[in-house]
Amino acid sequence: MAAKHILAIDQGTTSTRAIVFDSSGRPVASAQKELPQVFPRPGWVEHDPEEIWRATVEVCRGALAKAGLEATALAGIGITNQRETTVVWDRATGKPVHNAIVWQDRRTSDVCAALKRDGHEKTVTDRTGLLLDPYFSGTKIAWILKNVAGARAAADKGALAAGTIESFLLWRLTGGKVHASDATNASRTMLLDIRKGTWDSELGRLLGVPQSMLPRVVDNAGALGVTTADILGAPVPVLGMAGDQQAATVGQACIKPGMVKATYGTGCFAILNTGSLAVRSSHRLLTTIAYQLGGRRTYALEGSIFIAGAAVQWLRDGLHLIKASADIEAVAEKAKPGHGVYMVPAFVGLGAPYWDAEARGALLGLTRDTGPAEIAAATLDSVCYQTRDLVEAMRGDGAQIDELRVDGGMVVNDPLMQRLADTVGAPVERPRVIETTALGAAFLAGLQAGLWPSLDALSETWSLDRAFKPAEPTPSRDRRYAGWQDAVRRVRST
Repeated sequence: MAAKHILAIDQGTTSTRAIVFDSSGRPVASAQKELPQVFPRPGWVEHDPEEIWRATVEVCRGALAKAGLEATALAGIGITNQRETTVVWDRATGKPVHNAIVWQDRRTSDVCAALKRDGHEKTVTDRTGLLLDPYFSGTKIAWILKNVAGARAAADKGALAAGTIESFLLWRLTGGKVHASDATNASRTMLLDIRKGTWDSELGRLLGVPQSMLPRVVDNAGALGVTTADILGAPVPVLGMAGDQQAATVGQACIKPGMVKATYGTGCFAILNTGSLAVRSSHRLLTTIAYQLGGRRTYALEGSIFIAGAAVQWLRDGLHLIKASADIEAVAEKAKPGHGVYMVPAFVGLGAPYWDAEARGALLGLTRDTGPAEIAAATLDSVCYQTRDLVEAMRGDGAQIDELRVDGGMVVNDPLMQRLADTVGAPVERPRVIETTALGAAFLAGLQAGLWPSLDALSETWSLDRAFKPAEPTPSRDRRYAGWQDAVRRVRST
């Protein structure tokens, strides 16, 4: 059998999945396992890296079994991952020295604030495109080195390796032979000069991260390594890697400057392709690498929302207002019109364009007749309002947004997508394949394997499921949004 399939590993914040795609980009089989969250203290979020590794092997084997394929039928593997989540491990044993610190974690807020007070943010932003925020990986690595006994000394001796999740998985998949990170993940560390594509030694010294710990920076598609035979039954080349939001950008075929996609999962992340220009935002968006192929970087502006689907999970697991996440729309549709309730889901601070690490969540506008329906509706509305925050920032930076391509688990909700179109004032386009993160990882691996000749060829595989067009009058849309802006002002720490 010719090797015409790609196995995509999608290691996310709340689950680990593997999907087998055929040579036309169609999903054939998948397996998924939930990932437990660890909350040691308020504002701290961790994962067990060993749990991530075990789940990755399990779902890869499971997806292949469901597809009825042997490993020899795979042309390659593509990896996509929760970005910024950071692991430090021992080079000799491969064992992590601490739990992975998750992108949502805020434990290094004080460190970032001190660096900002000392006037370092301009240097960080000029070189990395990022802001000084605990969201990014650099201060997470520094925290582990400072707080894990013996870690700093071991790192100084070159005994420790650091990386984001794709780097850790690549190390494990290749039996410790390859320590590499793709350009998109590397660009989220606060340690990479995104214009040069190399680690910045001055930033490493500023954050206290030895360069000896860091992985080699590679393209998003290439001969990245080969798995050991015991994992899937035969060696399989790893041919593609990308952070989840950049992978979704490829999966959505947003390969031309000006195209925008928004992914709705645990958080929401909107990426605007800016081509070969690393545009500096004047509205506190991030400048980041969209993808790097053949050593050439394509850039993007990104807006990051920390809590989207996670707010629905909170209604389910924290307040017990719903039994399953999918139940939220049935509850929300019973809300009274004009209920005036706003939820600001700043459970781990606010991301773009506010970047307020100390803000905390709130429900506002409560009255005696507020009930579960109004709270559910306000939770869904918060996703739409936060998206408008990002769209307004992009427009302020000069973007003309003709449509918004959306993907992720939340976009199956038709009323929510209509509400989104009404709130942002632009058509919302949902593709037939909404799992575009895994699809993007498969595309990148397939490019290297020769299953697709070019990125342009990927555009031909993208197909529209449904377009949602704005129907709400502009005054009503703007009035609702003004209420949201007032609610956000009330929870800001500054």
